[in-house]
Amino acid sequence: MTRTIQKLILRFSRVLATLVIVSVSGWAAWLAWQHYVYAPWTRDARVQANVVNVAPNVGGEVQNVAVSNNSYVHKGHLLFKIDPTRFKHAVAERKAQLAKAKAQAAYDQKHANRLAHLPKGAVSTQKVQLARSKVSTARASIQTAKAHLAQARQNLAWATVRSPISGYVTHLLLSPGDYVKKGGRSITIVQARSFHVTAYFEETKLAHLSIGDPATIKLMARSGRFKGHVSNIAYGIAVANNAKGERNLPNVAPKFQWVRLAQRIPVKIVFDHPKKVGRLSVGMTATVHINKSGRAKTTHQRSSS
Repeated sequence: MTRTIQKLILRFSRVLATLVIVSVSGWAAWLAWQHYVYAPWTRDARVQANVVNVAPNVGGEVQNVAVSNNSYVHKGHLLFKIDPTRFKHAVAERKAQLAKAKAQAAYDQKHANRLAHLPKGAVSTQKVQLARSKVSTARASIQTAKAHLAQARQNLAWATVRSPISGYVTHLLLSPGDYVKKGGRSITIVQARSFHVTAYFEETKLAHLSIGDPATIKLMARSGRFKGHVSNIAYGIAVANNAKGERNLPNVAPKFQWVRLAQRIPVKIVFDHPKKVGRLSVGMTATVHINKSGRAKTTHQRSSS
């Protein structure tokens, strides 16, 4: 009798252990499935920053380049100079034109005053009106000459190109002797303190994302995890089917009806403590996890800091 009970207990224990293992495995598989399919995380993330392409407002030959590749520049720092010779000549020419306009205006004014003081009937009304008209025209010519001189001086100032932001010069290809065109991109600067992560989340996970949600950022380039938060979510991406095709008709690519791929939407993630992150480069790979449970705490910490 005792042996029979022991066998039953042993058999029950084996069945119970099997059920427990199956249940735990099923629960773990369900959690893994939920995490993989629905949890807001992605390995498709890139480090980004504000990039400014500096273009001169005037064209000409580069006389001097004052920066080196990958160097740090402050706002207002000299980047390069364009040969100012022709701009100086333009300023001198505009000064001469202004002096000429002033001399002509003074002469016309004196002539009009002389006619006005002549005895009545000594000169026709038409000549008096014509003299006054010349005075008005001469004064307008002075204003035009002043505007041209101001523009010439501005062009001379624009021949010295300075940095509009503080940041890092990257991919510098400009050299003395190069000819730069007006509005042509000459130097690229990555703005300091603007580094962030752009994470491309599947559209099926956007319902689980909100602005302000805390995020954990793991960079492929280094060990450690960094805290951040969702700054904004993009409102649109390009649609290939909107491209113009033959006869200006939409160029719609054929697709299999049973294949549906989730689109990826850019989500901006900002570092909470950028100084702790260290040196970053645009294009670095990152993995981003969104922690919904810590939203309230993180938001409170950011507001109090």
